[in-house]
Amino acid sequence: MSANKNLKKLNKRRGQGMTEYIIIVALIAIAAIGVITLFGNNIRKLFGASAAALAGNENVTSNGSSATRQLEKKSLATFGENEAP
Repeated sequence: MSANKNLKKLNKRRGQGMTEYIIIVALIAIAAIGVITLFGNNIRKLFGASAAALAGNENVTSNGSSATRQLEKKSLATFGENEAP
């Protein structure tokens, strides 16, 4: 009888471990979808430029978006100025 009881405990632990694994995989998938949604176009352009460079093209540009604004030193007096609405 005790062997059957130990087997049930083992099966419950396996089920709990599998459930935790599935939750972690789901969270990673959601995070990956979010990153691809935000940065997908830039990543696609970067890989396209890399593939063209590896193919032997010498004049390759990635055409990805980049930061064009210069960083300014902010203080408490100028913190909210010049910000996009």
